[in-house]
Amino acid sequence: MIVLDTSVLSVAFRRQGRAATEPKPVQVLRRLVVENRPLLLPGIVLQELLSGLRSAGDSKKLRVLLEGFPLHLATEADHVRAAEISNACRRAGVTCATVDTLIAAIAVGADAFLLTTDRDFADIAPHCGLQLYPV
Repeated sequence: MIVLDTSVLSVAFRRQGRAATEPKPVQVLRRLVVENRPLLLPGIVLQELLSGLRSAGDSKKLRVLLEGFPLHLATEADHVRAAEISNACRRAGVTCATVDTLIAAIAVGADAFLLTTDRDFADIAPHCGLQLYPV
């Protein structure tokens, strides 16, 4: 299982073109989709992607593009795990955003890899067993 982060999807949906000219994370995502690998879209990532769009039409287009990805709405266990990750990071002197700890918690809870371009997750990973998918 591979959990998708906002950073990768944001780049993927902004870019158009052939695979040879796409950024590496977009190429990786395209390959995973073509290979029919199990992918998971956290609800908070959906919210982040839809936030700030200019029009209802843009929102509808993006929602159609995301329909194929299974949506994971955070559970109570995910939120508790996110708080534990946040506390562990803070004790280690690592500052992390609440949203990032929830995404990390969902990936850890699913024993999944996280596909991201956000370097903050590399700082979070050693404190919670988060597995990052190689880009």
